[in-house]
Formats: sequence, structure tokens, C-alpha cells
Amino acid sequence: MSTAKHTPISFEFFPPKTPEGAAKLVNVRHELYVLKPEFFSVTYGAGGSTQDGTLQQVQAILSEGFDAAPHFSCIGATRDSVREQLAAFKAAGIRRMVALRGDLPSGHGTFGEFRYASELVTFIREETGDYFYLEVGCYPEVHPQAKSPEADLQAYVTKVRAGASSAITQYFYNSDAYFRFVDDAYKLGADIPVVPGIMPIISSTQLMRFSDACGAEIPRWIRLRLQAFGDDTASIKAFGLDVVADLCEQLLNGGAPGLHLYTMNQAQAAKQLVERINVHQS
Repeated sequence: MSTAKHTPISFEFFPPKTPEGAAKLVNVRHELYVLKPEFFSVTYGAGGSTQDGTLQQVQAILSEGFDAAPHFSCIGATRDSVREQLAAFKAAGIRRMVALRGDLPSGHGTFGEFRYASELVTFIREETGDYFYLEVGCYPEVHPQAKSPEADLQAYVTKVRAGASSAITQYFYNSDAYFRFVDDAYKLGADIPVVPGIMPIISSTQLMRFSDACGAEIPRWIRLRLQAFGDDTASIKAFGLDVVADLCEQLLNGGAPGLHLYTMNQAQAAKQLVERINVHQS
């Protein structure tokens, strides 16, 4: 597919919890560097539970010559704590971040001084101007906690107006949902790039668990095929690669500005997918 030769791709990691995981992720990073990604994003846990690990990973990627963006959640944060974090990011040479509300950790009864990601985006712009490239999240299939699809869309538009640079979606397997979301947002003036988040299918049980937790829809035909494979992991991976590569082709042909792959800290599925759809930059 010659038109997709220069499609921007990016990858997401989570901070490893063990020394073994950290050592493995070094190898994973280097395997993915050959695909020349635009950047890597690094998540962190509820309430900032792995914030140090996030910063370490981002700094390692930056030191190896690639751009990296920490996820930055505002749940439980104060203006002073955000100010300190922004200063730490600047000191580390970070110019890009993914600004999120984040999930309320169990046992936390308070939001802190920020209730919504849009408030975080507004504050970052007030404090730092255009210094940071700010990604925000969005849900083509509607946030599981949203009061309605309209309310969810309006919350996204508010983040865009607050100063978001671009958006990354929750993963999905229905390209129509993505195109409808982008059209609806553009009609409301939210015209920043919306990059589809892509989840490779490598384990059916893992996929079902994640999707139930985050509200991502698995189309019935995909669910039934995965169930029919049982424990045949080779067939699951081959089928998953076909399904997700086809989804990416649809998205790119329809004008998606890039692809953001959720790697689960593994290189093989992401590499196979990028090679299949021929989007690595030459």
C-alpha cells in the first residue's frame, strides 16, 4: 500500500514492575526503534503509583534518541504538585505528554484540584504556553462512565478547546465508530488530529478482560472466532494479525493521521502488524 509508506506510528509501554521486566523492555524498545516511530508513550498507574518508573522509561527512550511522552493523570493532584511535575518534565527534556484525568484509585474519595482532563490541559497551557505537545484521550465507542454519547463528545470538545494538540483513541475494532466520532467532533470545531489506538490480538482471554474493563467493543464475529480457537494460540495470533491489519488498512485509507499501538511491552505483534501494513517509514 504505497500511500501509507510515511504513516506516523507510535507505541505505548507501561512501566515494568520487576528488574526482569525492565531488562526485557530494553530489548523490546530496541526492536521497535527500527520501525522509526514518531514517539513512545509510557503509562502510569492510578494516583501516580508508578510515576517514577514512568519518568525513568521516558528518560531512557529520550537518551536513546527517540521522542517519548509520559502519561500525566491529574486525579488527586494539586496545582502545586502539577507545577512541580511540569518543572521535572522540562528538566528531563520532555516536550510531549499525554494529559489524562485518570481513574480514581480505590479508597480515594477525592479528585484533588482537577476534576477533568480539560482542566489539566487548561492549567498546563496557562503555566507553560505552547512548550508541551499535549495529547489527550478519546473514546470512539463512548467512555464507559459517560452519562451519554453527547456528554462524552462534549467533554472531548472541551479538552480540544482547552489546548490539546492531538488525540489518541481507546482501542476499537469497528472503523465506523472511529470515522463517526471524528466527523461528529469536526462538526463541533474540534479539528485536531485523532490518532486511532490499536490493540494487537495475541490472547483472547486477555483481550476479553481488558475490553470488559475499558468498555471497548469486541464485535460478535471476532469474539466467536476467538472462542472457537480455544487454546490454539498460533491460530489466535494469526487471526488477530489478519483482523487488526485489515482494520488499520481501513483507517489509513479513510484518512487516519497515524496509528498508536498498545504493545503490552511486547515487540513481536507490533512489529508483525507494522510490517504487514507497510507503514514503517523509509
